Amino acid sequence: MEFNKQYPAVEDLRKEAQKKIPRFAFEYLDGGCNEDVNLKRNTDEIRTVQLKPHYLKTFNGSNLNTTLFGKTYAAPFGIAPVGLQGLMWPNAPEILAKAAYAHNIPFILSTVTTMNIERACELTEGNAWFQLYNPAAEEVRNDIIDRAAAAGCEVLVLLCDVPTFGYRPRDFKNGLALPPKMSLRNIIQILGRPRWALNTLRYGTPTFETLKPYTPEGLNLKQLGAFMDKTFSGRLDTERIKPIRDRWKGKLILKGVASEADTQTAIDLGFDGIIVSNHGGRQLDAGESSIAALQSIVAKYKHKITIMQDSGLRSGPDIARCLASGADFTFMGRAFMYGVAALGVQGGNHTISILKTQLQQNLEQLCCASITDLPNYLVHK
Repeated sequence: MEFNKQYPAVEDLRKEAQKKIPRFAFEYLDGGCNEDVNLKRNTDEIRTVQLKPHYLKTFNGSNLNTTLFGKTYAAPFGIAPVGLQGLMWPNAPEILAKAAYAHNIPFILSTVTTMNIERACELTEGNAWFQLYNPAAEEVRNDIIDRAAAAGCEVLVLLCDVPTFGYRPRDFKNGLALPPKMSLRNIIQILGRPRWALNTLRYGTPTFETLKPYTPEGLNLKQLGAFMDKTFSGRLDTERIKPIRDRWKGKLILKGVASEADTQTAIDLGFDGIIVSNHGGRQLDAGESSIAALQSIVAKYKHKITIMQDSGLRSGPDIARCLASGADFTFMGRAFMYGVAALGVQGGNHTISILKTQLQQNLEQLCCASITDLPNYLVHK
């Protein structure tokens, strides 16, 4: 599989991205919350998972194809929803949606990114998933859901792990907003990244495209947090979920699940699947890692609901570790944004290619024919 050999790992893309985009944009992408404890814990604990090869068995090759909700994808990973994508690299969501479609993997569009539902579904021919921040106003909620359905979206992802706006010190210091606050420090950062600046001029100031009918313009970070809390409340309970389940006729996924109790509630409410996640370590610094939450949920609920995972994955081996631990599918956000920020229009294709290549090599090294067989290669501790 072809990719740029100068950047054979996500960490290489991360380092290049840091050189290509303004510091305020990189810190938004790269950072967690508070002291970044859970951000680091996510990746560290995934990498404690070990796999055991079976070298002397009959082996005729590996297959990455994965069936999820009746659709066969070319790999067991997809592109997670990320907010403010166009701030980090101009036109980023379009680049990633096109790459996901070309490689036949899922692309999830965030409510608070810089491309609208209609465009995402157009680029993916109806194969995009949409992540909904729960609107407090019933009419806004219903309108967004109806727009997603009308655009051809078949999977709605309901976010549950943002009951409050995360405490992210770097973003406060940077005055993060759309457009970025033009402090002297931010202007100097932009001047030092001319390619980013020129592309921003080319594609225009990024805005919350899906939310344009509902959102006042020119909000700074503090105003954005207040607006999101008031208008797009992430706080969910069973009574807020029931009308969404009734209205949405496609597959419904609960993202941000981090406990057995919420998994059981998702089953009781008729969700089709969950994404075990801690929002990439951006919401609760004192929380446990995504892999620890996955392991406890899988132990009790495997085969009772489709269980997916994001947060902390950075490589093909990480994908294999999570699938071996019981995940049915995985998603990554930062990895793909590092790719786009580093390589522009080639970043999406490149990142997907290196992850596929790494994962394929892992399966072949283990002598594992299918991703569904990976739990048989897990080292139990």
